[in-house]
Amino acid sequence: MNDLVARRRALLGPNVSTFYDEPVHVVRGEGVWLWDNDGRKYLDCYNNVPHVGHCNPRVVEAICRQAATLNTHTRYLHEGILDYVERLTATYDDPLKTAILTCTGSEANDIALRMAEAMTGKRGIIATDATYHGNTTLVSHLSKSNVPEVGFGLGQYFRHVEAPDSYRIPDPDGQRFAEKVQEAIDDLERSGIGFAALVVCPLFLNEGFPAQAQGWLKPAAEAVKRAGGLLICDEVQSGFGRCGTHFWAHQKQGVTPDVVTMGKPMGNGHPVAGLVTSAEIMARFRKSFRYFNTFGGNPVSCAAAMAVLEELQEKKLQAHAEKMGLLAHQRLTELAGKYPVIGDVRQSGMVFGAEFVLDRDSKEPAVAFADRVVNQMRQRGIILSKLGRYKNTLKIRPPMPFAEEHLDLLMTTLDEVIGEAAVSI
Repeated sequence: MNDLVARRRALLGPNVSTFYDEPVHVVRGEGVWLWDNDGRKYLDCYNNVPHVGHCNPRVVEAICRQAATLNTHTRYLHEGILDYVERLTATYDDPLKTAILTCTGSEANDIALRMAEAMTGKRGIIATDATYHGNTTLVSHLSKSNVPEVGFGLGQYFRHVEAPDSYRIPDPDGQRFAEKVQEAIDDLERSGIGFAALVVCPLFLNEGFPAQAQGWLKPAAEAVKRAGGLLICDEVQSGFGRCGTHFWAHQKQGVTPDVVTMGKPMGNGHPVAGLVTSAEIMARFRKSFRYFNTFGGNPVSCAAAMAVLEELQEKKLQAHAEKMGLLAHQRLTELAGKYPVIGDVRQSGMVFGAEFVLDRDSKEPAVAFADRVVNQMRQRGIILSKLGRYKNTLKIRPPMPFAEEHLDLLMTTLDEVIGEAAVSI
């Protein structure tokens, strides 16, 4: 293990992150399971990249079949990208019926920001102060904690608003968040930069996926529309049925974005991502920018992405996500009744977790405790993580085939780990 870490540092450079105090050396995956180099089996309760399961047979077969036939770029004609975009956009509401395919979500968000400039003639972008949307030079500025120390002077174009926090900041109808967005819009307009777009994950997943009533985002979306800006919804984590009640989380929010970006789960680990938008916005972008992506939309990527959609729809995994999420919320609530260190439980489909606090009255974040739980779960063969403004909320976001027997193993182990770790608080 130490030799592998040293090789990474020598070959990839310093500060290349790994999960856990003791990194996991994975060598194989199947369904919701991972195996390490010693043959130990881990339950994957974290990875949304293998959205329909590690090494899903339908996806593997589609990739192999297409790779053995043709792979090229989209300056040649091929049906794969057209068939896929038709099937993909059928899951969206009007007018979101055109698409660009890329290799990463970062690229998709980069294009979305350029679309906002093309449509508005302005460059001011708003995001929350506890989010992450990618790592291109432009997109990295959306993340307040990820802004580079050196760059190209782009920071002036970005404003960060208070992230929603249903546990600490009451905002049942989204009006408070809308007011913060409006303040940022006004500031951008006064500065002379002007307001171009608001970028959010509809579940605010990196922010800790706060509890929200259906339609919570509507007031902010209306403020964006009044100001003439674009609403960009980043569905890299929240999309493709994960929220359970809807195929896309923005549909749960009751809003129709101007642009929706997608990424990691789209090809089940194959590097394919993209965005959908209206024909009007697409035409303006194509006239304003010369854009081409050699690998975006290649036949193999499209075959992988099509197989993911087929698997989701034929196996009814969206409905499964809703069912499993409700069961998970029930089990976490039972643990909260047992352990005062659990201050809050939240869930939206196949995304669920618990926020740890040192005291329920003060709501002081139990950051070190959360880290201890995550590492102890790893030692017991359960892979999960933590997130939120204070990094004290468990992030449980398993592949979509995650079933009741997997949930039972997760919760039984979590019960044991919290019980042991709570003794030392």
